[in-house]
Amino acid sequence: MAHSVQTHSVQKHGEADLRPAGLRGVAADFSSDQRAFKTASWGKAMMWIFLLSDTFVFGCFLIAYMTARMSTPVPWPNPSEVFALHIGGQDVPLILIAIMTFVLISSSGTMAMAVNFGYRRDRRVTAILMLLTALLGATFVSMQAFEWTKLITEGVRPWENPWGAAQFGSTFFMITGFHGTHVTIGVIFLLIVARKVWRGDFDVERRGFFTSRKGRYEAVEIMGLYWHFVDLVWVFIFAFFYLW
Repeated sequence: MAHSVQTHSVQKHGEADLRPAGLRGVAADFSSDQRAFKTASWGKAMMWIFLLSDTFVFGCFLIAYMTARMSTPVPWPNPSEVFALHIGGQDVPLILIAIMTFVLISSSGTMAMAVNFGYRRDRRVTAILMLLTALLGATFVSMQAFEWTKLITEGVRPWENPWGAAQFGSTFFMITGFHGTHVTIGVIFLLIVARKVWRGDFDVERRGFFTSRKGRYEAVEIMGLYWHFVDLVWVFIFAFFYLW
């Protein structure tokens, strides 16, 4: 046993000596990691790359918003007043935004359960949970449409608003509109994947209509990655735009 351990260490030492020195050696160590590069599926890897690029886009939008807000000499509108709803004879601040946030965060829970039941190959429960997630997402978009309608009716435009700095309207419509587009696209694809799950396409690995690749339950997890990302982005929008 001692001899085998010693031989293994010598072999490992010999392998280390054969690797290039400096940055080339670091690159060789990193590229030889089998778990990082050879076990991830094509679909999951592409989704992670897409989410990384989308992170930069949302990050640029939020940085632009903070820059505009801190640099304008005109007072910035108070979110508690702008996003208040008149209920029972008084203005309730941020009530709609709180409900929207609750709905979207709840959809992350249903999506996580859908992924769990998907890997159990429980076709019926997986499809129902995905449809419930899509319903919550559609509810969020509907409330966002109501919010947009209310603000437009009150005079908010991308170039002006009645409460102060003109940049408020442009940053609001740009950031919430871009995020709402992501949620809408997510709802559409949730319905598509839920239909494939319900029909049993993933049980027999039937080929999809977007590509010629065989359908597997991993598609539910990939859909979940996108949906959790959309929910996480909303947390940052909620914190920076509505609470600041």
